[in-house]
Amino acid sequence: MSYLLAPARLGDLTLPNRIAMAPVTRARSGADGVPTAANAAYYAQRASAGLIVSEATNVSRHSAAFELAPGLHDDAQVAGWRRVMDAVHAAGGRLFAQLWHSGRVSSYALLDGRAPLAPSAVNDDLHLLQPYAALENGFYTRIAASPSRAMTVQDIHAAVEEFRSAARNAMRAGIDGVELHAANGYLPHQFLSPHTNRRDDAFGGSLANRARFLELVLRAVLDEVPADRIGVRLSPFAAYNNATDPATEETYAYVARMLDAAGVAYIHAADSNAWAGAPDMDRILAVLRPNFGGAIIANGGLDPAAADALITSGMADLASFGRSFIANPDLVDRIRRGGPYNTPDPFTFYGGGVHGYLDYEPLAA
Repeated sequence: MSYLLAPARLGDLTLPNRIAMAPVTRARSGADGVPTAANAAYYAQRASAGLIVSEATNVSRHSAAFELAPGLHDDAQVAGWRRVMDAVHAAGGRLFAQLWHSGRVSSYALLDGRAPLAPSAVNDDLHLLQPYAALENGFYTRIAASPSRAMTVQDIHAAVEEFRSAARNAMRAGIDGVELHAANGYLPHQFLSPHTNRRDDAFGGSLANRARFLELVLRAVLDEVPADRIGVRLSPFAAYNNATDPATEETYAYVARMLDAAGVAYIHAADSNAWAGAPDMDRILAVLRPNFGGAIIANGGLDPAAADALITSGMADLASFGRSFIANPDLVDRIRRGGPYNTPDPFTFYGGGVHGYLDYEPLAA
């Protein structure tokens, strides 16, 4: 694992290793989206990662796909994230907040009775969308998605401003950087996809028009955060949440060049289909690597050996792990020592208390 454990430069940061913690929704924030002391302890336990990317964090109270996810849209949330960052920095770590708007992947039950927003009102595939919520009995489960409504141009610009405000709040909280969530069928991904974006105005139709929302979001965030402290998560071939594209290679080569021109620190390449045993990482990197000169973080279905091989080949610069970090807060040390690895418990992934969150045992010294 010589490459995976080697130091790396990411923008203006020097990382002690190339092992990143992937954004993993845990649904354990306060009911108002304020990070808690338990959240601070959770991230501090994993501070040996070269980089932590936070769980998806709402840019608006009306952007949620998962109940009890954190936010970055009010002062109480900023204060909660400052507590998280104090703990992470005290433990020697670095954390980027993933900024998230779920768009059509939601329910009126999560949005104060409102319809989810979307580029277009495409509602014949709601059974494929995956919002989640906590039941009164304490269990956490997938719920039915509600029909979305097409965003007005005013709605679009308001959403851009929500990303800007969340990025500003991240800096106020002392967070090291931000990652724009443009993957997994959420709002920026929905604009990129001709399946979910059927607009005939400046935000739909041509590839340049479909990429305009992400471009405006990026410009807004660049007003608040230096380019070398910004990453963007992409999942080009993802089936998750059905933001499909018949010309994936063309779309994401264009997006990669756009991000390269903006000078962002990294692309977080998410192989969402690997979750279902159909990996696309080689295809993803073949599109992104020739068109993007910054760092690429590979994510999805990788074990340490596969991750090290990708970095050795030069196709990726870092690798991120999600479920492995859930169960192994000391994952970096376990990789260095060749294991063993705790097995994650999927029944405690979402919601609940400290069990399955703070009580996975580290290796003995």
